[in-house]
Amino acid sequence: MFFKWLTNRRRRRILADPFPGQWNEFIASNVFHIRQLQPEQQAKLTRLVQVFVAEKNWEGCGGLTLTDEIKVTIAAQACLLVVGMAEDIYFDHVPSILVYPHGYVAPQTNISRAGVIVESNGQARLGEAWYRGPVVLSWEDALAGGRLETPGHNLVLHEFAHQLDMMNGRITDGTPPLESSEQLERWAAVLEPEFERLVDACNRGHRGFIDCYGATNEAEFFAVLTEAFFEHPHPLLQHHSEVYAVLRDYYRLDPAQWHIEHHGKRH
Repeated sequence: MFFKWLTNRRRRRILADPFPGQWNEFIASNVFHIRQLQPEQQAKLTRLVQVFVAEKNWEGCGGLTLTDEIKVTIAAQACLLVVGMAEDIYFDHVPSILVYPHGYVAPQTNISRAGVIVESNGQARLGEAWYRGPVVLSWEDALAGGRLETPGHNLVLHEFAHQLDMMNGRITDGTPPLESSEQLERWAAVLEPEFERLVDACNRGHRGFIDCYGATNEAEFFAVLTEAFFEHPHPLLQHHSEVYAVLRDYYRLDPAQWHIEHHGKRH
C-alpha cells in the first residue's frame, strides 16, 4: 500500500507539468491511429504517454541517440492498446525500452523470453518482448508502423500485446488478464478454434490477411490478431466477426468505426 501511494504521488508530480506541445506534434505526425480517438480518449492517451515516457528506462542501442520523438512515438503506440480500458495501465512490469536504429542481431543468450527459456543464436530481429524485462524495438520499423506505412503490421503493437499477455504472471499463452470467468470462457471458445483453423490453413499454404506468423503458438496468435484488429479491422470484422467482438470487448475500442488510410509499404 505504501509503495502504491508513492507511485501515485510520483505520477501526480509528473502530470503536474503540462504536456509538451512538441510531443503533440510528434504524435500527430507519427501515430496516425490516434487521430481516430474521441477527445476524452486522446486526453487519456496524453496522460498515459507522459507517465510512460517518464517512468521507463530508455536506452539507445547500435549507435542510436534517443530523442523525445523516439520515446513519444513508441509510447503513444504502446498506450493506444490500453487507452480504452477502464483502469490506467502503464505497463509497470516493463522496466526498460531498448531501441535500435533498425533491425538488429540478437546476442547469444538463454534468458527467459516471453516466459519461456530460449536460446538465441544471433538471430536477426526487429523486436522482442521479455518477461519482466525490456521491450526491444527497431526505431525504423516502429516509426513505419505508427505512420501506417506497413499495412497489417505494427511492431510496437505486436510486442506490447505480448506484454499484456504477460500481465497475468504466467507463461505467455495468448490470454491476457480478463475481467471475469465469463469473459475467459468466451475468449477460449472463440480464439482456440480460430487458432487451430489458422494453423491448418497455413500448413496447407492458404494465406489470409491474418499473418501465418500467428500460427507459431497462442502467444504469437494474440499478438498478430492485435495487429489485425488495429490495422485491418474491417476485414477482421467481416470474416472473423466473433474474433473481432472478443478483441473489441477486451480493448474497449472499435477500430472498424475508424477511417484508417495506409500510406504504402516500406521495403
